[in-house]
Amino acid sequence: GTFTVRLLQTSTFQNTSFVDTEGLGLLEDIELGSLDKHTWTIRLYQPWVRPALPRSDWDTIQDMIKIYLQKFNHRINDRAIQTDVPYPFVVQCIAGCEIFPNRTPRAFAYVGYNGQDFLSLNVGNATWLFSQDTNLSRYIQADLQNDSTFSELVEVLFNDTCVDDMEMLLHYGKAALERQ
Repeated sequence: GTFTVRLLQTSTFQNTSFVDTEGLGLLEDIELGSLDKHTWTIRLYQPWVRPALPRSDWDTIQDMIKIYLQKFNHRINDRAIQTDVPYPFVVQCIAGCEIFPNRTPRAFAYVGYNGQDFLSLNVGNATWLFSQDTNLSRYIQADLQNDSTFSELVEVLFNDTCVDDMEMLLHYGKAALERQ
């Protein structure tokens, strides 16, 4: 069948200096782990998840999450101040990949703002599309589009890492998936 890995992020920007972030990783409906909101470290829920990847991969993922969240919070706060967005507000992200029965992968990323669709990533050509045409969505879209380092990171994560890691999770989580 088709299998999907999803990473969910909810960040509540209370004011310019406090952001509360929650994260959850899913393989289909199986909760793989979550993000400790105080330390930004990963807590795994399934015993088969850690052995699915080498320790160095987990260390890299952990470091990438911390760097991503730091940059994400800084970027969103900067743009919120520059475009006079009122606090508090909530940003939600969902990203991941699915693998179809013929082994073809498809990656995806969506961003929500205060419960509304906001931006989506066209992974094929690495362009961000806005769901609602506002000053803020245009601003963030242009900002993401012009950040070549971020675009390259996203491309590698979605086109290589997500699919490779998914293969390992499917292998190690086979029994749990079959019980669903």
